[in-house]
Amino acid sequence: MATRESQKLMQNKSKTSKVLHRANWKFYQSHDQPSSRRRGATMTKVLLVEDDPAIAEPLARALGREGYEVSAQTTGGAALQQVGGCDIVILDLGLPDMDGLDVARTIRAQGITIPILILTARTGEVDMVVGLDSGADDYVTKPFRLGELLARVRALLRRAGGEVTEDEIIECQDVRVEVAAHRAFQGERELQLTAKEFDLLRVLIRDAGSVVSREQVMREVWGSDPSGSTKTLDMHVSWLRRKLGDDANSPRYITTVRGMGFRFENV
Repeated sequence: MATRESQKLMQNKSKTSKVLHRANWKFYQSHDQPSSRRRGATMTKVLLVEDDPAIAEPLARALGREGYEVSAQTTGGAALQQVGGCDIVILDLGLPDMDGLDVARTIRAQGITIPILILTARTGEVDMVVGLDSGADDYVTKPFRLGELLARVRALLRRAGGEVTEDEIIECQDVRVEVAAHRAFQGERELQLTAKEFDLLRVLIRDAGSVVSREQVMREVWGSDPSGSTKTLDMHVSWLRRKLGDDANSPRYITTVRGMGFRFENV
């Protein structure tokens, strides 16, 4: 009886798990050897927070094959205990002990600015907005393509690691961006920015006085197709303005140039 029930359970696996397993087999067949993901002598550490073993286990193996050190947790409480020393968080929202959004908010409230990639079955636009507003840097919905998720992880780590070619310090008005240290200041006050907000500020202030097109920002900050939706960009600009104390109707820092993009004012 138990065997028949187990077989029935296996036959009724979710679409998400099936898609992920198919993607995993294709990925493993084309990636026999793990790549190196190291910062100096320290392996990049990924905190994977997912309570569904059908997703967590193959995803952890795939991340391991990419050369990452993976700390897999199934609850929000355990994740918050392990977040110190990690380089990126892959966070499911439907956790058994607390909502993943509360995990993201708690991480940000602690002043931790490492990238957070939300992985969830919630596909509504409102869900995406709330997730990003909670401090997440990117949002991937289930079912997902494994190759795309890994590419997003690499992109977030590149940006968080400061892999840029600009001068070490960029300044305009009373705003200072320390690229190598990944810190930003308004006067003497340090701005608490997410990885995406930091990159957005860096791109805008680097070209202060000039209009930076939406397409350019989407490419540089999100690494995405500039022909797609830019609602995420608009939301991040709004959040960055809020942290700068800027007024969209009478901007001191970031001006929206309709039909073109954004300009960081240099006077």
